[in-house]
Amino acid sequence: MTPGRFISFEGGEGTGKTTQVTKLTQRLVGAGIDVVETREPGGTPAAEEIRRLLVEGDPRRWEPMSELLLHFAARREHLVKVIWPALERGQWVVSDRFADSTRAYQGYGLGIPETAIEALYDLAVGNFAPDLTVILDLPVELGLKRAKWRGDAAARYERMGQPFHERLRKGFLAIAKENPVRCRVIDATGTLEEIEAAIWHAVAKRFDLAP
Repeated sequence: MTPGRFISFEGGEGTGKTTQVTKLTQRLVGAGIDVVETREPGGTPAAEEIRRLLVEGDPRRWEPMSELLLHFAARREHLVKVIWPALERGQWVVSDRFADSTRAYQGYGLGIPETAIEALYDLAVGNFAPDLTVILDLPVELGLKRAKWRGDAAARYERMGQPFHERLRKGFLAIAKENPVRCRVIDATGTLEEIEAAIWHAVAKRFDLAP
């Protein structure tokens, strides 16, 4: 059986991840690859319930460590019930967010020490990581405007203020710099078609697919 591959998409609010996840999934399917499209937090019924707790309500609803624990609870469910079984079946998994979002949002954004995040990662995830992480990068002000245009301005994280989102962007870029083999940063200021083409180029190059 051909081994499955795991591709995660990361980036701040309004970068267009969800749209590009679907576009990449469609292109992979067109290339004859069996793909599971999913998201975090979420991906299973239980994890989707946790998602609602995390993305709705007042920005100060959760104490940061409580919030971190909720994310890893949802992630463990997602891994055990969706991601790992799919990979074992030889399917590819494309996920809208994975653990780098936790490092960026709860670490760089909310100030939780990296040691705490890594300890939970080791416990819940182990030595598993995406085969490729696509990070969509966009100036914060533009990203928040796009998020507002699509009607998500009431989402909890999007109301945490511009300084928080500036820390997120710096966090994602730092993660990419620390993991140059796994991560590819894509400029998300272009058209949907330009971004889609850049992502496909990165995926095709990483997995030796036809351009």
